[in-house]
Amino acid sequence: MTDEITVSLWRDQALAPLLLAYHLRTEAEKGAAVSAVEELPPRYRAEVLDPRAAFAADTVLVAETGGNAVGCVVASAPTGGSLEVKRLWVDPACRGRGAAKALVGSALRHAADSGAGSVRLSVWQWRQDALGLYERLGFTHEDSWDDRPGLVCMRRSVHE
Repeated sequence: MTDEITVSLWRDQALAPLLLAYHLRTEAEKGAAVSAVEELPPRYRAEVLDPRAAFAADTVLVAETGGNAVGCVVASAPTGGSLEVKRLWVDPACRGRGAAKALVGSALRHAADSGAGSVRLSVWQWRQDALGLYERLGFTHEDSWDDRPGLVCMRRSVHE
């Protein structure tokens, strides 16, 4: 693919397949491999089956190339001056072309436009590529706000 990556608010792009791929990969990496949406934990199954309801209070951004949705990120509504990003995913066939960077950049702009002073996230410690991306984009490690083992918590000011 040589088409340019664009990021926009999610409207009618195919989000469910991206979320399913994200959750299937995550469960496998956690050692609990599943092969279908029905086997996902209820919270994650709900995101895939009805993303509009699951993310009704959030902003979902989608990366596209050639008219196809190739990546996504969810930005929560700001609370306490901070916005959280989650579910960053880019189709493995489209990685290395700047989609993840574009998605995070759009989430940072959205955070600033929403009045948030910072963006926080958590990422599994084994996702070294994602950790490297976040560090290159100015996120720094901080004490965990999540008690699940293996999560790395990070934060970045929107004004960097």
